[in-house]
Amino acid sequence: MVRPSTGATTRRRSTWWPDAIGATAVFSLLIVVALWVHGRGLQDLGGLWTGATSLGRLTGLVSSDLLLIQVLLMARVPWIERTYGQDRLARWHRLAGFTSFNLMLAHIVLITLGYAGTGHASVIREAWDLVTTYPGMLLATAGTAALVMVVVTSVRAARRRLRYESWHLLHLYAYLGAGLALPHQLWTGADFISSKLSALYWWTAYILCAGAVVVFRLGVPLWRSTRHGLRVAAVVAEAPGVHSVYLRGRDLHRLPARAGQFFMWRFLSGPGWTRAHPYSLSAAPRPDLLRITVKSLGDDSSQVAALRPGTKVLIEGPYGHLTGDRRSTRRVTMIASGVGITPLRALLEELPYASGEATLLYRARSDADLVFRGELEQLAASRGVRVMYLLGPRGRDGSWLPAGWGHDAKALRHLVPDIARQDVFVCGPDAWMEAVRNAAVGARVPEDQIHLERFSW
Repeated sequence: MVRPSTGATTRRRSTWWPDAIGATAVFSLLIVVALWVHGRGLQDLGGLWTGATSLGRLTGLVSSDLLLIQVLLMARVPWIERTYGQDRLARWHRLAGFTSFNLMLAHIVLITLGYAGTGHASVIREAWDLVTTYPGMLLATAGTAALVMVVVTSVRAARRRLRYESWHLLHLYAYLGAGLALPHQLWTGADFISSKLSALYWWTAYILCAGAVVVFRLGVPLWRSTRHGLRVAAVVAEAPGVHSVYLRGRDLHRLPARAGQFFMWRFLSGPGWTRAHPYSLSAAPRPDLLRITVKSLGDDSSQVAALRPGTKVLIEGPYGHLTGDRRSTRRVTMIASGVGITPLRALLEELPYASGEATLLYRARSDADLVFRGELEQLAASRGVRVMYLLGPRGRDGSWLPAGWGHDAKALRHLVPDIARQDVFVCGPDAWMEAVRNAAVGARVPEDQIHLERFSW
């Protein structure tokens, strides 16, 4: 266990790296536009049908670039993931995905209209000829269908009707859609055929993105799973429907995991092992032991309680930036709801702090729903953590507090009077975390001292 520190405040991390990553993404879009201009994109705007074709080329190029950025955002590249965190990357992935899809539709419509107008053919006839006679277009059509399926199932109304496992499987078709579009660009794309500079850019972009997926989504997880040989050591009930899984393996001190992070877990215990699920570490990682804690929610998580000792485990990760290096003040407050206590309990174990410098506010419906109560009270006794349980039925809509607590920000200042001078770590359901964030902002906590990470899909 890490001993309390009486040293100086943790320094804030440098901000140049996030800016550099964002600037690179924007620069790639500017390169695409510049290559379109170099390929007579502006000159072709002079005519009606040549202008439609030229705009079709531009929308297709930008759509392809955004699609590659989208793939790269979720390729689990370590320095990108640790810089932004999975919640921000997921939001940008979603924005880039929908924008790319809309531009792809515009590309299809504009190219078809431009070709039809130039050739004095009907739109339907031209669309048919494009699909059936141009090299790579049948593959591109299949790729478009795959992307349509991914986009439709990513709309929030559709996502709420799908089980996580079904959505995750369907979402993998985005890689298929991107891959099927490549031959069409290589064989018929004017920017590939007529410009060596454009071909060099696009080949480089595709190879980098494909390499990132192969290395970081497949290679690194397989290597770490093989190297560390994780197996289930024990399964322990913590609360109704909540179980902790203890895992042992080889050389775990070489696994770059920190308290507050999560892994994607696959338990090789039978059907469903191919589906990975994100579970946070619920204790600070040790050289010989890891622990996760899972609440049964009706999907594959309900099978965790039945895991047998010795079950082999595949891992992806560690991921997440809800870690101690985000801390910028001496004092910290942890605010958890339900099983959201898991990463915060690990942080309380790992972080350096003196007695009285750490506070935990733990929201639960009843005493029976509290997880790790004994461990939390031990931390209170050994390290001086102020632990406060906020028990009771849910309060008014949008509140993070139990019924009867009144104004959220005022209640937070009452519970932690100097909250504005502390780092605040939050974990729980998405809507609840947003309510806590709003209350912390209302209590004058600076935005960069509020740390949370969403796991919603």
